[in-house]
Amino acid sequence: MANGSDWHHQRHIAAPAFMGERLKSYAGLMVECTKRMLQSLENAVESGQTEVEIGGYMTRVSADIISRAEFDSSYEKGKRIFHLLTELQSLCHQATRHLCLPGSRFFPSNYNRQIKSKKMEMDKLLLEIIQSRKDCVEIGRSSSYGNDLLGMLVNEMESRRIDGFNINLQLIMDECKTFFFAGHETTSLLLTWTIMLLASNPTWQEKVRAEVNEVCNGEAPSIDHLSKFNLLNMVINESLRLYPPATLLPRMAFEDIKLGDLHIPKGLQVWIPVLAIHHSKEIWGEDANEFNPDRFASKPFAPGRHFIPFATGPRNCIGQAFAMMEAKIILAMLISRFSFQISDRYRHAPVVVLTIKPKYGVQVYLKPLNS
Repeated sequence: MANGSDWHHQRHIAAPAFMGERLKSYAGLMVECTKRMLQSLENAVESGQTEVEIGGYMTRVSADIISRAEFDSSYEKGKRIFHLLTELQSLCHQATRHLCLPGSRFFPSNYNRQIKSKKMEMDKLLLEIIQSRKDCVEIGRSSSYGNDLLGMLVNEMESRRIDGFNINLQLIMDECKTFFFAGHETTSLLLTWTIMLLASNPTWQEKVRAEVNEVCNGEAPSIDHLSKFNLLNMVINESLRLYPPATLLPRMAFEDIKLGDLHIPKGLQVWIPVLAIHHSKEIWGEDANEFNPDRFASKPFAPGRHFIPFATGPRNCIGQAFAMMEAKIILAMLISRFSFQISDRYRHAPVVVLTIKPKYGVQVYLKPLNS
């Protein structure tokens, strides 16, 4: 099964941007952006604000990271692209509440005009950024397309020259949108839900804090530290199980497939109920709806079988690596600087808006650990 015929090209175009020294540079960028976010939290506490809605801070820091990683030299346009993607997501969710008639997406309604307008503006911004970099190289003003993620992707596009420029350009634009979503939307929600769970489970919060302090020894987390965060990784996996960013995954059969007693013909689209799988008592036991990170220490769960952390597939796995690195760095830095507990005002109300979001936010009490 697959969800697009361009995966092969997209995997090979994107992969070089997530190897070796490039990954280390992203880790440094994440640390710097997180330091600014933590300073803003400290400023809020020093001004007398002991309770914060942590989701807003996670949204801003993840947006800052992906905008700088993807569009470093075009940061302002990158921020605008991010806002357009967020608005398009909200508009697309509105469509799930209404009955859609065949061909209704072609009607000149205000809703369709908004979607078309925002998509055109976003594509125009992406084209402007890409073309300006190509022009700079062609006239000799620059020797590269840039050191950010977009520059790496354009360089791969030019070096491979797959299928002609227009198709390549569309692949690059699709990758930019994918990484914006994986590096921002899913990550900010993962961070928000994980903080809520740790704030509600102080014993696990202390365990993870002790691990981070032991591994980092007072230093900022680096890419070499990440594989040593065993407890933090267990907590993140349990958070993703309880609140998966994607509640449903569409897949299309590229050939006839036999699944148990089911015959799935070529061309049929299948929807995988991720949320139901992650909360199945048959798979996870009677405590399937409870927070229990130890379940990931007792036995392995392969992504794509019982546990689907983000979205499976070559292209999405590349984005997933970026998102997981980002989540671990931000959580490690936050938990080593603050202790936090859930606010009395917090109302637990997960809602599905393409992803699972806290309807009323996540309010927590913060206490700096150095006070």
